[in-house]
Order: sequence, then C-alpha cells, then structure tokens
Amino acid sequence: MDDPLFYPWLEEVRVRGESGETQVEGAVREILREVRSKGNEALLEYTRRWDGLDVSSPEDLIISKGEMEVAYSVLPAQLQDALQEAYRRIRTFHEAQREQSWFLYEPEGTILGQKVTPLDRVGAYVPGGRASYPSSLLMNVIPAKVAGVKEVVVCSPTPNGKVNEALLGAAYITGVDRIYRVGGAQAVAAMAYGTSMIPSVDKIVGPGNIYVATAKRLVFGVVDIDMVAGPSEILILAEDGASPRYVAADLLSQAEHDVLASAILVTPSHLLAQEVAKEVEVLLEDLPTALTVRRSLDSYGGLVVCSSLEEGVELVNQIAPEHLEILTKDPWRVLPLIHHAGAIFLGHYSPEPMGDYIVGPNHVLPTGGRARFSSPLGTKDFLKYSSVISLSMETFAALKSRVITLAQWEGLPAHARALEVRK
Repeated sequence: MDDPLFYPWLEEVRVRGESGETQVEGAVREILREVRSKGNEALLEYTRRWDGLDVSSPEDLIISKGEMEVAYSVLPAQLQDALQEAYRRIRTFHEAQREQSWFLYEPEGTILGQKVTPLDRVGAYVPGGRASYPSSLLMNVIPAKVAGVKEVVVCSPTPNGKVNEALLGAAYITGVDRIYRVGGAQAVAAMAYGTSMIPSVDKIVGPGNIYVATAKRLVFGVVDIDMVAGPSEILILAEDGASPRYVAADLLSQAEHDVLASAILVTPSHLLAQEVAKEVEVLLEDLPTALTVRRSLDSYGGLVVCSSLEEGVELVNQIAPEHLEILTKDPWRVLPLIHHAGAIFLGHYSPEPMGDYIVGPNHVLPTGGRARFSSPLGTKDFLKYSSVISLSMETFAALKSRVITLAQWEGLPAHARALEVRK
C-alpha cells in the first residue's frame, strides 16, 4: 500500500475549503474594521443589507430571556422532550470533565499548584436561516455553563426577522443570558472588539459560513476561539459482516451537510464496497437532500479497498477524521490502534448522528486532519490555568545558588540580584 498522504484525492479532501477563506479575507478584514470603528452603526447597516432586517435602534437587535421562554413554551411537546433529554445528557457528560485547582505541599512549607478559573464571558455564534441548528447551541453553551463561565451571549442572524423558535428554546433551557440578531463576520467582530450593545468576550465558539470562519481566524489573539473548523467529514472503517445499508446511510448522513463534506468508506472487503455503492444509490432515490449529497460524494467521497484491516487503520490515522465509525467484528480491539480521530463511534448501533444530537460528547470536533493535534470542544476549553508558587524560606535558601548560577549563565544579572538581595 502506498503512503496515503500521496494519494491525490486524499490531499484534495484535506485542503477542501481553504481557498475560499483566501478569497473572502479582504472583505472580512473590511467588516472587522468597520465594526471596530463604528460599532452599533455598522451592525445595523450590515444587518439591514444582508439579513433584510431594518431596525432603527440597536436595542431592537436584542432577544431577551423572556422571549426565549415564550419561544420554548410554544414548541411541540415532542421537541421540548428531545431538547431536554439532549440538554441532560450533554450536561452530564461535560460535568465529568470538570477540573479543580490543585496544590502540592512540600515538607519545608513550600506550596506549588495550579489555580483553575473559568472565563468571565463567552460568545457563541449560532447560524441562522437555512442552517439554524439548536444542537449547535447546546453543544457550545452547555460546556461553558458547566465550566462556570459567568456570562454567555449568543449572536445569531434572523433573516428577514424570522426567528427559529427551537433555537430560542434551546437557549432558554441552557441559560443563555442574551441573544443578538446579528450574524456573519460582523457578529464575530462585535464579540471580539465589543460595541455599546454587545460586550467584548474572552472566547468565541460556534460554527458558521466561510465569512464567520475567516473572521474567527483573524480575531484570534484579540480573543480566543474554539478552533479553525472546516467542512464536515466521516470515515467508516468496516469489514465483512457490516451492514451495507447501515454503512451507506451513515455516509449519506454526513454528506448532506454541504457539497464540501467528505464521506469515505475504508474496508478490506471488495464485496462490502460494491454492496455499499448499490445501497447509496437506493437510499438517494427519495432523499430530499440528494443533490447536495451527490455533489459531496462525487467530489470528496470515496470507497477505499485496502489489503487488510491493519492497513485500513493506518489510513484512518493518516486522515485523522472528524468522525470515525468502526464497524468491525470487535471494534474495541481496533480502538487502541486509533491515534487520530475527533469522535469515535463503535458498533452498528452507534451511528454518527447520535453524537450530533443527544448522547453527550461534544459534536464540535477538529476537521481537516487537525485531530492529529486537536481535541473536541469541552469544559476545559472554558477554563484558564494559573500556576501558583509559594516558597518557604528553607526552599528559597536551598535553591538560591542554583538559580543565580543559571541567571548569570544566561546573562541576566538582575535576575540573579533579585535573589542575592534576599538574605
């Protein structure tokens, strides 16, 4: 098997979407400058121009907690139940990630440790309009609340003034403090720099279009961001015995996100690959999103037949997929061999959409091979860590001469003197 990194199709999958960021960067920089200098005036203008929402006052862009409560109350009972169950499970999972301050106590009286502190304020971007996902709000807001963030604000566009009640309902049950009817790169700019209406935040999280993603990348350093996210992707590692229909359905579930999504099957079975291809065509026949799915599969999909399951695992680790399904006879035996994947789904009854919505782990995951060095969004992403040093006189005396030696060696005499003046 050749090194998969040299497969031309694999490199196309890896870099898909990157050229788009370059093309819009100039426009995004201009939006950032306008919002930074003109504040609410720029927000009102961009909201009128691109969202078709013409309001006279910045306060008209605010959705209050009371409005969220009303929106939740009119949702169908079945949807309320689904949102509440998702909230409960996601919160329980992220509560298990909580971290506490800790300290080491040395015999001489020295105390060393780490102080864990939640961020003060976080901004979550939630897409509006056609791609308005309550699940994204749950996944971005809940870990921040669990971490103890004091204030979480949300920016979400409402094209032509249309509000997504399910999104507001999700915001209500998660305890969002305020929602602003602001979208696009201008929302990112407002959360990063602050206006008289939207406060500046410490971190911006949440998905968005190419303008939002580029804006987040450009304001990184002014604020923190969750990650540089690219188009969605799934890789399924399967062998004989896997259900071709299950595999095909799971590939389509990811390919329908958008035309840049990637869905790949890796298997040592020629027969399984052939059967999956047939099932894909059957399932596409009555799928409302078939056009998007077919464009995605034609451009960035793949049925890869390798010579062995071990080589399949090697390919998985080279791709480092956002979502990985392992549909083998013993997926737990394969799990220790996987080094790079955002979320790993084991067995036929752990399909990727369960992770998107309700089981608990976060669906904000590294894409584009970044699972080699990045992790899913979690409670820790909303915490800061400060080192704590309290030396006793005895420890200071024992270490003093060594520190002076190191400081003098590095040519920093004032460092050494700060110790020498202490008797």
